[in-house]
Amino acid sequence: MHLPESDNPRTQFPGLTGKVVVCTGAGSGIGLAMAHAFARHDARVVLLDVNADTLAAAQSALTTQYPAADSQAICASVTDDEAVERAFRDVDERYGRVDVLLNNAGISMNRPTLELAPAEWRRAIDVNLNGLFYCCQQAAQRMVRTASGVVLNTASMYGIVAAPERAAYCASKAAVVALSKSLAVEWAPRGIRVNAICPGYIRTDLVNDLVARGALDADRLAAHTPMRRLGSPQEIAEAALFLASDAASFVTGHAFVADGGWTANGYL
Repeated sequence: MHLPESDNPRTQFPGLTGKVVVCTGAGSGIGLAMAHAFARHDARVVLLDVNADTLAAAQSALTTQYPAADSQAICASVTDDEAVERAFRDVDERYGRVDVLLNNAGISMNRPTLELAPAEWRRAIDVNLNGLFYCCQQAAQRMVRTASGVVLNTASMYGIVAAPERAAYCASKAAVVALSKSLAVEWAPRGIRVNAICPGYIRTDLVNDLVARGALDADRLAAHTPMRRLGSPQEIAEAALFLASDAASFVTGHAFVADGGWTANGYL
């Protein structure tokens, strides 16, 4: 299969060199692809993930591909507001600033709604919304010092359109879109841009595992996507580069959908 151009990235985006970039959920998937993309631009990348083993492997892979990369790995759960505060204090001690927040940590929650346990509902909201807010607040408290900064919150196309058996996931991701718009309006006078990125079905390790186990039908998903394929983590990372860069300096409060045309497709 021919890989998209962004899987062999050559595009360079302005204004990212030397920026301190905090990426949550950086241990794998889209978060890891974002970390690599920003390291490619000579940004200083802070990888934050709840899984210590995955995090260590991610930082090792990053430094192997970009030996000169300046990176920091912090193991913390975004659902723990005190741990998030400590993590950002660690970033302060090393770099003294935060320029870009890539709020990528999140979980899926696919369950028939009549069977959805209250604990499952709370977990989806806690990780996908509460944790994201804690990181937004900590990052912005530092960005106001320099009157500049970019927050990019990973939502989902299911924050724009709905699907059955995903009530908790859709609700949490729709809230991420609304929160991003609210913060964009509030923080624009302070020099902070806030946007949401809304991926469609992306070929992450998690999705590949679900396909292998028969929990997802990749052919069916591709057939409903006008581009007739799933996306790659690198394609979402390229969109993140644009939104965080000076090329998007007048873009804030926007929900940027990258789904191969899924949400535009009303034809079954």
